Amino acid sequence: MAAIDHLTRRRLLQQGAGWLGASALGLPAALAQQRSDRRIALVIGNGAYRSTPLKNPVGDAEAVAGSLKQLGYEVMLRKDTSFVDLIESLRDFSVRAAAHPVRVLFYAGHGIQARGRNYLLPVDVEPQSEDEIAAKAADVGQVIDRLGALKHGLNIVVLDACRVNPFAGGVIVGPDGRRLKFRGVARTGLAPLDAPVGTLVAFSTAPNGVALDGAGSAHSIYARHLLQHLPTPGLPVEQLFKRVRIGVADETQRVQVPWESSSLTADFCFKAGPQGQCG
Repeated sequence: MAAIDHLTRRRLLQQGAGWLGASALGLPAALAQQRSDRRIALVIGNGAYRSTPLKNPVGDAEAVAGSLKQLGYEVMLRKDTSFVDLIESLRDFSVRAAAHPVRVLFYAGHGIQARGRNYLLPVDVEPQSEDEIAAKAADVGQVIDRLGALKHGLNIVVLDACRVNPFAGGVIVGPDGRRLKFRGVARTGLAPLDAPVGTLVAFSTAPNGVALDGAGSAHSIYARHLLQHLPTPGLPVEQLFKRVRIGVADETQRVQVPWESSSLTADFCFKAGPQGQCG
């Protein structure tokens, strides 16, 4: 990503989790119509955390990005994002999304809930209390609300973001190696949420649950099953995630059971069937 000047960095840091409050730049209706056959995806993999690094997210993101590119998506791939990079990537995606009828967001990495809201954690996150999380992470609800405000097309949001709670032990490691006490109790996993109209939100595990990283594997269990079914011709998105749920639940003996919240109002397949059909 191009370097961000000091003024932009300061502005982003001040805005924190409220980055989606401002209106995204509009695009002419004619331009949106010209791009009606285009699909866009933002794919993020965060694994290089200081205190609780994750093995699989970057590889998961690279594989999902590659699969979506083969399916004709315009893909924005981001790896090991800092706070500034994460916020700027989501902002850029929300602006560009308005010109595309199909918007996909895939995130692999640490996710956490604080005071009933869900957050995606950048790799440089260093909150020392639950109160600080909102200012140092990306609010999932704001991301989804922004996409849901678009009155055309559909949104698919996939969150493989509950692998461990980085603050469960009450201690985080600062940039200088000091061990810092985390004040407050952050609950395990993500909180449930309702998808707005035209949106499907897929979670790698049930509310308040913990997903499993792929020990000894190139991908997490959830990402591996997702990658298996993404290129299936004519497979409706609801059936795709049902197959993923069955596969993950069987492999983990129901320790991890993915779930979805959906308010889709149109049929959708990641890859159309031989005659262009879905279903």
